Amino acid sequence: MKQSLDLKLGQHLTITPQLQQAIRLLQLSSLELQQEIQEAIENNPLLEEVDEEVSAGKNDGDSTPGEQEKKDEPETGGEESEEAVAGDEIATDTGPDHEAEANPDDYVAEAWEDTFDNSAGAADRPASDDGLPDIDARNSIPLTLRDHLLWQMQMTPFSDADRQIAMALIDAINDDGYLTVGLEEIRQAVGTDARQGQSDNTDTVELDEIEAVLHQIQNFDPIGVGARNLSECLLLQLRGMSPGTPSLDAAHELAQPGNLDLLASRDFKQLRRVLKLRPDELQAAIELIQQLNPRPGGSVQTSQASYVVPDIIVKKMRGVWRADLNSGTTPRLRINTHYEKMIHRGSGSADNKYLQERLQEARWFIKSLASRNDTLLKVARAIVDRQRAFFDHGPEAMKPLVLHDIAEVVEMHESTISRVTTQKYMLTPRGIFELKYFFSSHVNTADGGTCSATAIRSLIKKLVESETSSRPISDSKIAEILEEQGIHVARRTVAKYRESLNIPPSSQRKSLV
Repeated sequence: MKQSLDLKLGQHLTITPQLQQAIRLLQLSSLELQQEIQEAIENNPLLEEVDEEVSAGKNDGDSTPGEQEKKDEPETGGEESEEAVAGDEIATDTGPDHEAEANPDDYVAEAWEDTFDNSAGAADRPASDDGLPDIDARNSIPLTLRDHLLWQMQMTPFSDADRQIAMALIDAINDDGYLTVGLEEIRQAVGTDARQGQSDNTDTVELDEIEAVLHQIQNFDPIGVGARNLSECLLLQLRGMSPGTPSLDAAHELAQPGNLDLLASRDFKQLRRVLKLRPDELQAAIELIQQLNPRPGGSVQTSQASYVVPDIIVKKMRGVWRADLNSGTTPRLRINTHYEKMIHRGSGSADNKYLQERLQEARWFIKSLASRNDTLLKVARAIVDRQRAFFDHGPEAMKPLVLHDIAEVVEMHESTISRVTTQKYMLTPRGIFELKYFFSSHVNTADGGTCSATAIRSLIKKLVESETSSRPISDSKIAEILEEQGIHVARRTVAKYRESLNIPPSSQRKSLV
């Protein structure tokens, strides 16, 4: 076989570490991005966050001492020394002023007096000052249903055996407040624990005793906890109501297992026949049942609220909708001038090499962060430009939009647009929406145009809200109404859009009056 050398020209894309970092930052949410920035600052000494005073000094035309030294000294590297800033500014606490440093004794005495006064009056102050939330309550450990029940168990005069049964019952109650195991299993579990503890009354635990302890737990807060099914949960809550509550007896009969199944299937005719009630009496009983909590344990569980931080803020300025980056999503970053001046040209020491690598990583990170913000702003402004009718008239005026349309405007690939619009949120006068919300398929209209699927969902929601509860509109009727408005939508499509809005079918929306 003859060997030969061939020269070919070709193009290919190489995924460099810098490009990988830019792609990873592009698909992060605002919360994940802040964690990534904080981790980068902790791991890289040449990367630092710009303080508010530094930024304010630059705006007033003043320069910090470090910047002035940087101007007076010659450049130390091959590239120009940069103070790269990416993102927007976050307000920080600057601590005591320079007057305190001039007289430290006075400052310490004043701080001690403030601390003593605050601690002395802490018990007399309300939970929140000036309407602000209680910081201690917000940062406290979340209370679980199990802890809440155990605390009530400690306050109840149980015997040792009953206390052991109560602990087994509480451990078998799930987060919704229901008992998930049978009483026989509780008896076996208590017997096993007693044998391991070498108790004398090991096999004397009876089901009646477990039943009695369970009834005591069912009197704990919240009302309805410890129930074995939905019917028992509702009956426990009805039992805790005042005897003079209207329709209490009818609601008690309605909460029985068999009648509750008829109510779930909305078989009102059979319910009226079984309970021998008039339509208004049955409706009053149903309304009383609807006031009960089918998941009593959820009222005790305290979970940390997760807030959505918008990346884009849309405002109307001089009659034109304009999108801008949120100034509080990303801090401003720059290169640490002190460590940068420690880098010596031509030095091959390990310390110098380490600083050079960290300097390059810091520059890459700042450039990637700036590229992310620029791309996000371009995409957001392109979306706002295409969906101006939505901001003026609401979801009914939403236009069909796909990723390809925005990709052509900003001259990027559709995969990049998909990364940018995932877990990124936009604050508008109509609420906070994910950027994905503005993308939807289209349906042809009678005049040859198109209608957005989001607009159709909004129309369906309005039709359902304006319907008569005793005669709800079916999916076929909704399709006919939309057909009269020039929108060709099949009944199955209407059902799909209705289910996406969490709207039950017409048979489940029907009421007596």
